[in-house]
Amino acid sequence: MKAKVYYNTDGDLNALAGKTVAVIGYGSQGHAHALNLKDSGVDVVVGLRKNSSSWQDAEEAGLEVIETAEAAKRGNIIMILIPDQHQARVYTSDIEPHIEKGDALAFAHGFNIHFDGIVPPESVDVFMVAPKGPGHLVRRVFTQESGVPCLFAIYQDASGSAKDTALAYAKAIGGTRAGVLETTFKEETETDLFGEQAVLCGGASELVKAGFETLVEAGYQPEIAYFECLHELKLIVDLMYEGGIEGMYYSVSETAEYGGLSRGDRVIDADTKKRMKDILGEVQNGTFAKEWMKESADGLPNLKKMRDNLDQHQIEKIGKDLRSMMNWIHNDKESEPKKEAQPAE
Repeated sequence: MKAKVYYNTDGDLNALAGKTVAVIGYGSQGHAHALNLKDSGVDVVVGLRKNSSSWQDAEEAGLEVIETAEAAKRGNIIMILIPDQHQARVYTSDIEPHIEKGDALAFAHGFNIHFDGIVPPESVDVFMVAPKGPGHLVRRVFTQESGVPCLFAIYQDASGSAKDTALAYAKAIGGTRAGVLETTFKEETETDLFGEQAVLCGGASELVKAGFETLVEAGYQPEIAYFECLHELKLIVDLMYEGGIEGMYYSVSETAEYGGLSRGDRVIDADTKKRMKDILGEVQNGTFAKEWMKESADGLPNLKKMRDNLDQHQIEKIGKDLRSMMNWIHNDKESEPKKEAQPAE
């Protein structure tokens, strides 16, 4: 079934009139949501820890900043935009005590609702608006009178108007300018986690490393291997982003097209797909969610070890040297708040 897409005419900002949106967190998504909402005429407060490193940044951007509990008390719509692993704790300590009947609880990722990290009261609306792009892009294109496509979902409709509120919120951050697709918390969460693990982050980076290692072990210069297996990946991804896989193959040489179409399925084959299905199963049955929450609670020992291992890989060492030669990479890099290590940044 084809997904329904909603646009500007489907969202009415009047659904947010007289309401205060409390944006909890001021990281990548938090800063974009808060600033776009403000520019759309919505009453916004940002909720942070008192010693948050983002407090001054948010104030300097012209936003009202208060502590998380006070923001939750003020907000009629509470949008939680802190890392997944911290949401349940912050919700229990600072948000849940201040939720009132008729309020709305909102998310940009369904993780904690879907896996029961947060169980909201039945008297509130629960919805999701999830931009399909990083926060700096959500903010930048909004200021250019465009938008980033979003997903939205309704988990709980206590008021009978949760959909109107969600579409109004999506419009206020610019999503309806590009198109907003309706989904469910389950679908968004499971497909998002699978995509990150099997394709976008995990699969792609391991494929790049394996290709690099294959060339270096065969005696080729690591610098050349880096360019062929990592650097040029951006070219291919950009072509796919603009025109799909077919458009990418149209744009490359016929030699590359034939080689890719005739050899690609020897690298990514039926066994790879089977392992992908296993990963999807771990997402669906909650195995990954439990593992990740335990990892976080234990202080991230495995994640830190894997980060160290990656940092020591030859492709990273070679890459740092080669990227230092490419000034345009640093000049073109978009500015956005850094990934925060603290709970409510």
